[in-house]
Amino acid sequence: MSRRLAVATVLLLAAAFLGGCSTTVHLEPADDANNPLCAEVSAGLRNADSIADLDRRWTDAQASAAWGAPGEDTAIILRCGVTVPGPTADLQCVTLEGVDWLVDTADTPFLRVTTYGRDPAVQLYIDTTAVSSNDVISSRTLVGAITSIPADGRCTTPDELDEDAQDLLDGTP
Repeated sequence: MSRRLAVATVLLLAAAFLGGCSTTVHLEPADDANNPLCAEVSAGLRNADSIADLDRRWTDAQASAAWGAPGEDTAIILRCGVTVPGPTADLQCVTLEGVDWLVDTADTPFLRVTTYGRDPAVQLYIDTTAVSSNDVISSRTLVGAITSIPADGRCTTPDELDEDAQDLLDGTP
């Protein structure tokens, strides 16, 4: 009986030690993370061992990914299935490598960019002190994964918006 107890103790200690050394990033899945198109994005990232010279870090949330230097904070977090953004004049909309992004600089030096005109939406949270956001957004692997979600809209300037969309921006029902 004592031998079983000793073996069980060794196994528990080994599991605790290995679990404490885990490089898994804890994230909450986005509301629409179970969308089949998010599975396509995840499959497209299967071989994304690095983005902008940062190593892949494993996550514990569906339809998510992260990259960063070992032993340091995560520099890039990707979540698929976030709320699809509507037209807005509050955020800059940019197009890079055929993907339209709404750029939120409210948490500078962290940058939050969300795909525009794609459902489900993909969001990146980028630490710009660790990596260039342009290098991340322009990554071929990332672009390839995100473009697996068909575009159904694009960036426009406010004066190109139709009357109904402009009314929404102005708060008129």
